[in-house]
Amino acid sequence: MKWLAPLALAVFAALPARAEIEIEEVTSPGGITAWLVEDHNIPFTALELRFQGGTSLDAPGKEGAVRLMAALLEEGAGERDAQAFAAATETIAADFDYDARNDAVSVSARFLTETRDEAVELLRASLMEPRFDEDAIARVRSQALSAIRSDLNDPGAIASREFARLAFGDHPYGRASDGTIESVGALTRDDLVAAHADALARDRVFVAAAGDITAEELGGLLDELLGGLPETGGARPGDVAVALPGGISVVEFATPQSVAVFGHEGLPRDDEDFFAAFVLNQILGGGGFESRLMQEVREKRGLTYGVYSYLAPKDHAALYMGRVASANDRIAEAIEVIRGEWARIARDGVTEAELEAARTYLTGAYPLRFDGNGPIARILVGMQMDGLPITYPQTRNDQLAAITLEDVNRVAAELLKPERLHFVVAGQPEGLETTPGQ
Repeated sequence: MKWLAPLALAVFAALPARAEIEIEEVTSPGGITAWLVEDHNIPFTALELRFQGGTSLDAPGKEGAVRLMAALLEEGAGERDAQAFAAATETIAADFDYDARNDAVSVSARFLTETRDEAVELLRASLMEPRFDEDAIARVRSQALSAIRSDLNDPGAIASREFARLAFGDHPYGRASDGTIESVGALTRDDLVAAHADALARDRVFVAAAGDITAEELGGLLDELLGGLPETGGARPGDVAVALPGGISVVEFATPQSVAVFGHEGLPRDDEDFFAAFVLNQILGGGGFESRLMQEVREKRGLTYGVYSYLAPKDHAALYMGRVASANDRIAEAIEVIRGEWARIARDGVTEAELEAARTYLTGAYPLRFDGNGPIARILVGMQMDGLPITYPQTRNDQLAAITLEDVNRVAAELLKPERLHFVVAGQPEGLETTPGQ
């Protein structure tokens, strides 16, 4: 399949400053909806499925069930065990990928036009008839436990896990999406069957396709692939407020370099100020070496190799997050500089030159994301999950261009709350005053 990449790049190399792709909404005879971009230049199709809910569907004490279930979908289905399923997939040059995160189980498929029917049959079996053989469960569980143990020795993973626990408490977002050694070790086959029934259902599926397939062909494919799924899945959790006060928490871990994960409440993706916040973050911490945080923390003071911030709108909560790593004797200064820059932009705003540079980059880089069928399908399914209109690729850059300096600085004053920033530091930091009770 490697020969497809240069051709795909050639097809999209001439994209203009806005993403001029034609998206069609397709509804199957059975009522399943998908978004499609047809492109018959290359004989393959990329298909993306998202099942909303993800690891947040894990019951208390069953953390890791949805993640382990998703990893087992390609480990045998229908009459084929794991080895036979892998061989059948390889024979037709198809590629399937399964994953689970907080808010979704994702399924990605790539297949050639000439073997589309065989690929869809295999994919359908993996979604509807996973075997969950005991030998496969044991093997994949062992891999999952190895990854969990590795994270226990990763200061970045330690800080992220503790931040989530402090921010969300007993809500599923506050629990380990990969599970713990204890929870994953105790999962049974019945738990995985239950997780499958909860997570994969028609009432929560989003679909996008790009490539060598017509709307009529896609409609038939959707019913064949998804028509047999249950109508409804497990109940999703409710929304949760970010309960984290400002301050510093330390998780002691023997390492020469501490990692700090920091943040406070953010903006939902559908907030009318999200675009302004998006531009603001590009200036503050999302713009690589040109961002304020990189300039202040790395370039001027040499406190880190990298620092960044990002908006994190989840389905049930919204965060504004960041991360930095620094030597144990310098992390306190890095935190002080970050908090100071957070306060400075909240108070003084950004400049017109910074705004123009951010807009130029964000509008110019966007069309480059549409560089093949796979990326296009992923973008389309993400748009659906975010509740964006089908015209978004044509209007997105215009919306960014319309953002004014007044918009960004107003949002900076409202969104950035330096007194609410909480830093979770994993390491052996020196000179930090932790928050009582954290």
